[in-house]
Amino acid sequence: MSQDDLHFHYVCTQEEARDLIERNTLFWISNCGCRENKGTCQRSRLDVCLQFRDDTPAWGGGKRVVSKSEVMEILLEARTKSLLARPFRGEQDRTRTDGICFCCDDCCEYFRNPEEKCDKGIYIEKTNLDACQNCGTCEDLCYFGARTIEGGELVLKPEACYGCGLCMAVCPEGCIEMVARN
Repeated sequence: MSQDDLHFHYVCTQEEARDLIERNTLFWISNCGCRENKGTCQRSRLDVCLQFRDDTPAWGGGKRVVSKSEVMEILLEARTKSLLARPFRGEQDRTRTDGICFCCDDCCEYFRNPEEKCDKGIYIEKTNLDACQNCGTCEDLCYFGARTIEGGELVLKPEACYGCGLCMAVCPEGCIEMVARN
């Protein structure tokens, strides 16, 4: 895939987000422009947009330098509040990742605006349906509609899975894993 085919944002798992963070040494954080535009977010705090470069524009206000420990606190916030890790690429160089937006279904333009495009991650969910108790916890958290309970049974829509891993993180049965997308 050429860099011209890549969208500005892509989806990754929380573990991939941690790896991206570990590959960098300098960090800036700004308010989420989506949260600022909406005026509130029911899921998370305002300052969750991470940049790896000083010259990366912020979409919200309050851009400031932060330590790696502060970044790790934001990653923990993303994990505990089930925020989607949505890295963004360089404006001029789409092969470079310049930061990570931590998004949710409450205020993120990606979920509210069907014109906003995002690339799927390199992983896809794999569920052991024999171990699944059909509790619906994963359905409640799937921002992409890839998991639904129909007639009391979990129905998977693999074509809708973006590979964020949020379902795996909340599954009480541990019957979901992330595998490489074919």
